[in-house]
Amino acid sequence: MSKPYKRLDKNQAAVLMVDHQAGLLSLVRDIEPDKFKNNVLALADLARYFKLPTILTTSFEDGPNGPLVPELKQMFPDAPFIPRPGQINAWDNEDFVAAVRATGKKQLLIAGVVTEVCVAFPALSAIEEGFEVFVVTDASGTFNEITRDSAWRRMSEAGAQLMTWFGVACELHRDWRNDIEGLGTLFSNHIPDYRNLITAYTTVKGGK
Repeated sequence: MSKPYKRLDKNQAAVLMVDHQAGLLSLVRDIEPDKFKNNVLALADLARYFKLPTILTTSFEDGPNGPLVPELKQMFPDAPFIPRPGQINAWDNEDFVAAVRATGKKQLLIAGVVTEVCVAFPALSAIEEGFEVFVVTDASGTFNEITRDSAWRRMSEAGAQLMTWFGVACELHRDWRNDIEGLGTLFSNHIPDYRNLITAYTTVKGGK
């Protein structure tokens, strides 16, 4: 049975960056390291571009999981940052849930490491509490394709929508005419091949 199309709305969405930590990133094997880092930063860039409330959280920083990826702290110096002392499921941390609720948004874009734990657990918890959850698959990583696919299936069956950062950006933007240069710059900064398209476009526009 088909389900209604729940479209992302930039006025209703918040971004949850869960456990993108230096130690945990070394566990990601289902996406090449450079591509994965680029996807994470692309999600962060689109969150800033669309002015989406963004929440950062880490798990057991003092242990082997390590600190948050420094670029994220630099990009969101004023965002809520919740260093969880031990809770594996971010949703088990009262400060994290309070920060999510404080955004006033009903749509949650979630990404993290590793997919079947740090993403799946809060995603399932948020769905249970009535949020619309969108998992950014290519900004989430894990050990291998088996664990990734199992997590995707579990979340999807519970009602989460699986998207990529590029799909998220396009759905939030709605119409190229809203800001051609802005969206084009976002894409060209993270997709080398797209930079060629933007270069061609700007050259043609400049010649008119």
